[in-house]
Amino acid sequence: MKKFLMIFAFGIAAATASFAQKAKPAAPATTTSESSEPHTGLKLGWIVSQDLLNSMPEKVKADSDLSKYAREFQNQIESMMKEYQTKGEALQKSAATMSDAIKEVKVKELQDLQNRIESIQQSAKDKVSQKQQDLYQPIIDKAEKAISGVAKEGGYDYIFDKNGGTLLYGREGDNILPLVKKKMGIK
Repeated sequence: MKKFLMIFAFGIAAATASFAQKAKPAAPATTTSESSEPHTGLKLGWIVSQDLLNSMPEKVKADSDLSKYAREFQNQIESMMKEYQTKGEALQKSAATMSDAIKEVKVKELQDLQNRIESIQQSAKDKVSQKQQDLYQPIIDKAEKAISGVAKEGGYDYIFDKNGGTLLYGREGDNILPLVKKKMGIK
């Protein structure tokens, strides 16, 4: 159960980190000065994307929905683990008076239950991860659209995530992929 909760917590952290991972590759940039003179070089901006995501009401609702969804799996797994523990204790208490054939059947039942628990844990992990992605993707898309809009309106060349240094926005004209592909003979 602790393992499942850790996986769940890691999944939430990974989803918020995926916001920064969708960014474009960073290009060399010059620093700007903080003077009152007109800006003639690159205009850089930064944001703490985690703070933006945490302030979005959609994320609060998504977190709540995801917690409820994961709790359903957690309850099912806890119930199965109690059953496993009860059957294991019963087997230990009566093992001395059981025939070998009955004992073998009971041990097999316990092994099957353990395998089912492990299978459900893995399935729950996968389903919670997929649900998280489904819930968070529209939120991330909305945040990225807002960042791009503010960057374009404000005349920013690049916007970075202050916590990770990840490029969240870059002018499309600075994308050198076509030039590099041409140089390498790739069409």
